[in-house]
Amino acid sequence: MTGRERLQMTLHHRQPDRVAVDFGATAVTGIHVAALHRLRQALIPDPSYRVKVIEPYQMLGEVDPELAEKLGIDVTGLMTRTTLFGFENKEWKPFTLFDGTPVWVPGNFNTTMDANGDLLIYPEGDLSAPPSGRMPKGFHFFDTLVRQPPVDEDALDPSDNTEEFSALSASEIAWYRQRAIELDAGHSGVLMTMPGTAFGDIALVPAPWMKHPKGIRDIEEWYISTAIRKDYVHAVFEKQCEMGLANLKTLIDILGDTVQAVFLTGTDFGTQRSLFIGVETYRELFKPYHQRITRFIHQHSNWKTFIHSCGAVAELIPDFIDAGFDILNPVQCSAEGMDARMLKREFGKDITFWGAAANTQQTLQFGTPEEVYRECCERIEIFGEGGGFVFDAIHNVQATTPTANMLAMFKAIKGNGK
Repeated sequence: MTGRERLQMTLHHRQPDRVAVDFGATAVTGIHVAALHRLRQALIPDPSYRVKVIEPYQMLGEVDPELAEKLGIDVTGLMTRTTLFGFENKEWKPFTLFDGTPVWVPGNFNTTMDANGDLLIYPEGDLSAPPSGRMPKGFHFFDTLVRQPPVDEDALDPSDNTEEFSALSASEIAWYRQRAIELDAGHSGVLMTMPGTAFGDIALVPAPWMKHPKGIRDIEEWYISTAIRKDYVHAVFEKQCEMGLANLKTLIDILGDTVQAVFLTGTDFGTQRSLFIGVETYRELFKPYHQRITRFIHQHSNWKTFIHSCGAVAELIPDFIDAGFDILNPVQCSAEGMDARMLKREFGKDITFWGAAANTQQTLQFGTPEEVYRECCERIEIFGEGGGFVFDAIHNVQATTPTANMLAMFKAIKGNGK
């Protein structure tokens, strides 16, 4: 089977020849560039090779075609045209991480260093604008810098929180047309990241790609708003939904069956031990917009719909399914109430589990290669039965993950994926 055929069978809950595999298709299913550099050197030694940083916020690396073939990866990502810091992945230049890893970064990946030795990064690479991200000295990825004055209740205007939601420009449409041609020439499954449909995703609220964002952009203040300013949040979501539907129509017309699945939202609804919001709040504030988006996709395309939500979300899974989501990621089996066998038994006929394999918080990071191999084999055995499972780590593989543990993870796929 090709990767595209394997993914298609998986998403339709039919048993493929082996488990489908994704590493690198989205900003929540990737590998930190430092870990990826070491993995590539272990498998394809080349001291001169530099991995490209394609998602600079979390410093995720590009899994190139040669490595993807060696690892048995079946899914290619169609990410948004610009990164979270507002510049395109082009005009590559060399860069060295704090740990000494040599990489390529986009031409507008422009940074300065403050008095503490922290790296500051700028929206659209514009050094004259206030910085929008900080990588502490010796660390591995950026934190968002909040650029919001104190909230003036009397002056709040929902339109300030919607200025980033607009119709795709002519240049963006041309870019997607070209990507469609390139992706059609390959044999991988395609997972597209949809711009503008992640209602309330806290990584996006501060708008690190914008030079001077307005509205409620402080993370704490936004969470408070979902409780005390629901009319404001609904007004933001309504405008966002309107533009999301318009852009979906454009992209469905351009991409058609080139795409098999679409990543719509990465808003986290769970903590390690419980839901982050109540079920009733999800139903009131988020679900109506999720339903409108997924209904449009299912009516006008063959795409499957992908929701990312970390944490203990088992109680919300029936609502995710009712809201029209076909795929759940990252399937954090270590969280409260997220037992793997229960999830497959209760929901495996209705939703595809994308992720669920190695625990990046514990086993993959701190376990032995034998423990990683055993955990991954167990997850393949549980989730792989009857299709409906795409193998990936539980969220992104982190920078300091031991190379031997990553190799053990891929060994499990090759040894037990059929």
